[in-house]
Amino acid sequence: MILQAQIPYDLSQMKPLPGIAPLDPADWLQVDDAFAPQMEERARLLREVRETVLGIEPEAMPAAQELLEVVLAHLPGGYTRDGEQVTRPDGVVVTLDRGDPMGTLGVLVQEDLCLLQKRGDEHVLTGAVLCFPAGWRLADKISRPLSIIHVPIPEYDDNIGRRVQRLFDGVQQGRPLMRVNRLFHDDPLLHQPVPRRSNNDRAAPETAPYLRSERQCLLRLPETRAVVFSIHTYVVRRGPETL
Repeated sequence: MILQAQIPYDLSQMKPLPGIAPLDPADWLQVDDAFAPQMEERARLLREVRETVLGIEPEAMPAAQELLEVVLAHLPGGYTRDGEQVTRPDGVVVTLDRGDPMGTLGVLVQEDLCLLQKRGDEHVLTGAVLCFPAGWRLADKISRPLSIIHVPIPEYDDNIGRRVQRLFDGVQQGRPLMRVNRLFHDDPLLHQPVPRRSNNDRAAPETAPYLRSERQCLLRLPETRAVVFSIHTYVVRRGPETL
């Protein structure tokens, strides 16, 4: 069981979708108290079920390689770099492999990372390393547009869909955005790729023993113009004071 001691932001006032706020680029990537066990789990998943947690279209490789360079430029405190090797805050050394940028990113930072690129009127998921999904499978979403990716989410109606697409269109380089969500779970497992059977197939908020929250960020890559959707996952045991 991998849990954080707490969620480092206030979930008491949840904003309606899309619930976006500006983000300081220096605060994009995070290191928390579950870093070492989460990273160990990411490495295991990439080793044992790589095809489940990593997917990329050949056309997305330039964006993935650019994303690796952008992440390297934004590594938070606790990382050190010596040429083509990066030492993580837990002491593990990662050798950079630009031929496998998403795989490298998967063992380099705590965030799951998705690449979305504009095709026609919509952004399409063209690549991702997604070790900690909450009720969705990467294989079901890769190469699909936003309008399909978010089905079935009851709150995600046509109006929200149009607003989210405008949001992706409007993300500006150097001005990332952030939102958070709140999910009630009976199981603290981080890797939960099995989709819900229906929109009612959710843990009861009143009795669920665990609270899961995703810190989701959007930023624009300067060269390929792809949009990066990053997900930092927190799971805590609920106490009397936990929403």
